[in-house]
Amino acid sequence: MSIHLQEWIIEADISRLQHAMEAGLISSEDIVQVYLDRIAKYDSLIHAIAEINPDALHIARALDKERKEKGSRGSLHGIPILLKDNIDTHDNMRTSAGSVALAESFAARDSFVAAKLRSAGAVLLGKTNMTEWSNFMSGSMPAGFSSRGGLVLNPYGPGELFVSGSSSGSAAAVAANLAAAAIGTETAGSIVGPASQHLLVGLKPTVGLVSRTGIIPISISQDTPGPIARTVSDAAILLAALTGPDGEDPATTECRSRSFTDYTPFLDGALLKHARIGIPRQYYTHLDQGRLAIMEAAIATLREEGATLIDPVSIQAEQPDWNNEVICYEFKKGLNHYLSQVADSVPVHSLRELIEYNKQHSDIALRYGQDTLIRSEEIEWTEETYLEKKQAYREGALRQGIDYVLDTSRLDALLLPGDVDGLYPAARLGYPLISVPAGYSKQGVVDADGDPTQGPFGVVFSGKAFSEPTLIQLAYGFEQATRHRFPPRLDEVSSGMVKSPRQQIET
Repeated sequence: MSIHLQEWIIEADISRLQHAMEAGLISSEDIVQVYLDRIAKYDSLIHAIAEINPDALHIARALDKERKEKGSRGSLHGIPILLKDNIDTHDNMRTSAGSVALAESFAARDSFVAAKLRSAGAVLLGKTNMTEWSNFMSGSMPAGFSSRGGLVLNPYGPGELFVSGSSSGSAAAVAANLAAAAIGTETAGSIVGPASQHLLVGLKPTVGLVSRTGIIPISISQDTPGPIARTVSDAAILLAALTGPDGEDPATTECRSRSFTDYTPFLDGALLKHARIGIPRQYYTHLDQGRLAIMEAAIATLREEGATLIDPVSIQAEQPDWNNEVICYEFKKGLNHYLSQVADSVPVHSLRELIEYNKQHSDIALRYGQDTLIRSEEIEWTEETYLEKKQAYREGALRQGIDYVLDTSRLDALLLPGDVDGLYPAARLGYPLISVPAGYSKQGVVDADGDPTQGPFGVVFSGKAFSEPTLIQLAYGFEQATRHRFPPRLDEVSSGMVKSPRQQIET
């Protein structure tokens, strides 16, 4: 492989890759090989990859042949995409949610998401490491850790910077240019959080816009897969490939008339000149000086681009505590259903069996305990009790929540910091979010959770259900006006100029 191609592929977006293949300058096989080489060279520094698809090169060759004989399937033809390790693929890759208990679990069929990507011509390059059970295992487990894959580290400062959220491996891999893009999943912040900490674009769709069939669940009310990419354009291309009705996920049939088969027409920053954007200052108060400066600079940029900023606004309904019991009930029910269908050779087929397995293999499975799993197993509600609590939970989130503040102030969106606190209002209602790189803080502190606050940081645009077109327009306009994205300097890390990336694992 030429040195030129190795260098050219860094930060290359999907459109550039596609144009180069259409022009016959490179092939999908070439692209896959470059990413495999980069994974071999750099992933030992960041532990982002759970496993490589052993058939990736074969698939790429077949797609190259198809392009020559029949033409391209579209924007994703031959493009290598990574998937989070909780997304089923019916191939020679496992689906484990980061757990050693499922380390040899091969899915009997593709998830809806994997099937859509294959149909679009994407090469499923591999699975990404993640916070085990999507961070619904233990209250003390650090972001990015799994018993199967170890600890994901941020390529901008391995062992020093925060990774955030359970889709941390997907974000670290895309940031390090180990694939063109990746698919993550989010219940509350696990797409947009990691994207914000890796100078990436993370798009969390409205719940139901993309099917959850074949994805190891937490919450039927809040879970959704979505793209993690280096540009808003790439995220829009991926979103279009993922949407569509699925008879096995009722939420998608309800959304049939609200989705688009192409989101690229919304890559138009002109909306910024007319947009009204709210600043919910209650989610800014905890920021250290460096991250607050990034947010103030983002606000200034939006104002310079012509947007009207309503500062402050308040989301009153977010004050009540998060209702973990509802989520625990949904997790237990959903996980029991998923595990009941895995192969007989897999050692666990229910949440109860998983807890016992972890106890029996505590030396490798319980480094941080499993208090969240146990709390979920202990939930003994009737379906009627669950529905009553869920309704009260949703009503609390709706009352003077996102819709209320957007309507009363005539807003197009809210602007939030790219950490988890301000993302809960959207999570509770299944509403969309999009994160965009906003800067890099060279100075920071250790926050209340013990996580460092320096490093990459993003802004998040939040809107009503099915406001993806508006959010994409706003995010694209901000991205084009600022262009904060830059790749990590992995060669400096590998040469020892950055602290050892195994520091957090060994201490």
